[in-house]
Amino acid sequence: MGDWWAPLILRDIFLGLDRFEDLAVDLGISRNLLATRLNDLVTNGLLDREPYSQHPPRDRYVLTPAGEELVPILAALTAWGDRWETPPGGPPVRFRHDRHRCTPQVACSTCGEPLSAATLVVRPGPGGRAAPGTQLVGDRAFGGHRR
Repeated sequence: MGDWWAPLILRDIFLGLDRFEDLAVDLGISRNLLATRLNDLVTNGLLDREPYSQHPPRDRYVLTPAGEELVPILAALTAWGDRWETPPGGPPVRFRHDRHRCTPQVACSTCGEPLSAATLVVRPGPGGRAAPGTQLVGDRAFGGHRR
């Protein structure tokens, strides 16, 4: 997920644009860059390739379970964007959950309540350690307490 193309590619594949040519046209991305990004997503376990043609050899792309797990997060990001920068005329997509309209959000896995910066508390985990990108997190966020 290290670049801004990855969420767009995953979104398109979720929406059914699962062939290289369709992705290139929809995203307006160069074929070389798309090939690199798709390979990265496959290598990192978010997509799988499934052959759909032998002559010429062609693959379609499908979400792995890890990729499928990102879909609600991408939907919540879309809802956030619509809330803060709604395009003229309204949101470009609407979401449904089962048979009702919904606004995707990130919620607590225990109580189901929406998470927010005001209600979320972060504590050190067993794998936490000081490293580039987290040098000061232990000191600032956890009051110097590390495990």
